[in-house]
Amino acid sequence: MINRIRDIRREKGMTLADLAEACKPPTTPQTVGRLETGMRNLSLKWMERIARALEVEPEMLVRSEGSARPQVVAQLTAGGAEALSAPRDALLPSELSGDAVRVVLSIEASAGEYRSGDQLWLRQIAPEEGGRAVNRDVLVPRKGGRFAFGRLIDRQGLRVGILPVGAGQKQLVVDDPAWIAVAEMLVRRL
Repeated sequence: MINRIRDIRREKGMTLADLAEACKPPTTPQTVGRLETGMRNLSLKWMERIARALEVEPEMLVRSEGSARPQVVAQLTAGGAEALSAPRDALLPSELSGDAVRVVLSIEASAGEYRSGDQLWLRQIAPEEGGRAVNRDVLVPRKGGRFAFGRLIDRQGLRVGILPVGAGQKQLVVDDPAWIAVAEMLVRRL
C-alpha cells in the first residue's frame, strides 16, 4: 500500500517539521519522514494522527497501487516549464479541506472577472467568521431561496455588505445569513 502523506503535506505547503509539530501529541520530523517513505509502518493510530494534523480524512492518506490518479509532473516558473524531481499526486481542493462544506457556483453569464462556463468553488464558514472574508468574493444565502454574490466589503454584527461583481451595481446588505461561502478555486475550461 502506497501512502500519500508527502503529496498532501506538500500541497498544503507544510514542511516535515510543520507536520510533526501539528501532530497531537507532537512528533519528530524524522518520524514523519519515515512514515512518508514507508520505512516505518503506517498503523491506523498513525493514520488518524497524521490525518488530523493535515486536516483530511484518514483514508486520504492511502491509495491502492492499481488506481491511476492525475499527476503533477511540472511547474511553471519565471524561467519556463520545469520538470519536478519526481511526479506527485494531484489533489482536489475538496480532498485537502477536511470536513469543510463546499458549494459550487456555476457562472452562466460573464460578470466581472468571471466568464460564462466557469465554476467557482467556495468553502462555507459561519457568519461570525466573516471578518476574515472581507475583500474576498463570497456567496451568501438570502431570504426566499435567493443568494447574493460579490465582494464582501463590510460585516457588522449579523449584517454583511456585498458589492456585486457587475459594473455599476449597488451594495447588497444581507441580514443574519445562515452561512457565508468564500471563493477558493476557479475552474475554467480552456
